[in-house]
Amino acid sequence: MESKPVKLLSGGNPQIPKGDGDIPVQRYIAAMPGWKSDLGRRLDMLIVQTVPDVRKAVKWNSPFYGMEGRGWFLSFHVLTRYVKVTFFNGIALHPLPPGGTERSKEARWIDIHEDETLDEALMADWIRQAAALPGWTP
Repeated sequence: MESKPVKLLSGGNPQIPKGDGDIPVQRYIAAMPGWKSDLGRRLDMLIVQTVPDVRKAVKWNSPFYGMEGRGWFLSFHVLTRYVKVTFFNGIALHPLPPGGTERSKEARWIDIHEDETLDEALMADWIRQAAALPGWTP
């Protein structure tokens, strides 16, 4: 069975139907344009290595990562020039991720651009901390 090409939304974000599990997340990552797909694979691998019992889903055209019964702790989203990695309870992380405003409440994020090196040790530390905290439940 052939799958239809994935439509890219504004900013290049893949339009993937909602779904639980690894398969829709991998479809999303494969559809991320250019260098962003490699970053998506690295992020997914880092999340799984750091939190082996992580729960995955695609919701609102973004992959979500969470803990069973505790909500979602992380999501990422493709934008034109970067990938935004959001920690839903990021206000509790140390050090604090750089992105956030008064309107973002507890959420904090990091924007990763093509020419930046991903600090995998810091990202793994944030992932570990975030997975241990209460997550976001829509």
